[in-house]
Order: sequence, then structure tokens, then C-alpha cells
Amino acid sequence: MLRIKAAGGVLFRYKNSLAEILLIKRNGFWDLPKGKVENRESIEEAAIREVEEETGVENISIKSYLCETYHEYVQNGTSYGKTTYWYLMDANGFNGTTTPQLDEGITETEWVHLKKAFTIAHFENLKSVIGEAHKSLYK
Repeated sequence: MLRIKAAGGVLFRYKNSLAEILLIKRNGFWDLPKGKVENRESIEEAAIREVEEETGVENISIKSYLCETYHEYVQNGTSYGKTTYWYLMDANGFNGTTTPQLDEGITETEWVHLKKAFTIAHFENLKSVIGEAHKSLYK
């Protein structure tokens, strides 16, 4: 099994005093932005780069480490074990237009309140990440 290290983020902003997070629709499923850590790149650098690339939001900052998730999958006959390191990220007042990274299968981005995000996120491990973000935002 090939091991993959990935990083991603729960990008948030406040609207009317409520936290919203940015979800992406990848290959038809609501997801969080994430991707592989490249050579000579820290996990934190990869998380910021991937979130910026997949959403078009720039000048984001990491507020805190959230958790890690692990899942296994088979692609083209090869088995992979992927560990993803998740961070809570601040959109720093972003109020512009997001840009889905179409060449990565991302067709939509949407700012949603945490409660809605928890219900529409497709993968169970993402629900735990969103739950950790909720705990961090509403301490």
C-alpha cells in the first residue's frame, strides 16, 4: 500500500455574527479543500496552497490545527492509505467571488453555516473535521 500525506482546511468567515465555512463540490460530492503535500513543502504550506488553489480565496491564514483523518482507497489497481492533516483557516474578511478549480473536478464552492455543512458533507470523516472546527470556533 502506498502512503500519501495530504493537508487541507476548514476555511471560515463570519457573516451576521455566525460562522460560515467554504465547501467545495468535487466529483458531485460536497467536500472540504485538501490535497497532497509536495516535496520540500511543510504540511501547513500545503494546506494553505491547496485551499487557495481549490477555492480561489487568497491571503488566508491558519488559526489552529484541528485533527487528522485517514482513509484507504484503490485507484487504477493500486491501494493507497491517505492521512490528511486539517487546519482551521481564516478567510480574513474575504467577501469576493470564489473560483472552483475545474481541472481538479471541483464544479462549485459554497459558503454555508456549520450546521448545514455538517448535514451536506458527503464523507463521514469530514463530519468529524467540521465538528472539530465548530468546537474551535465556539469555545
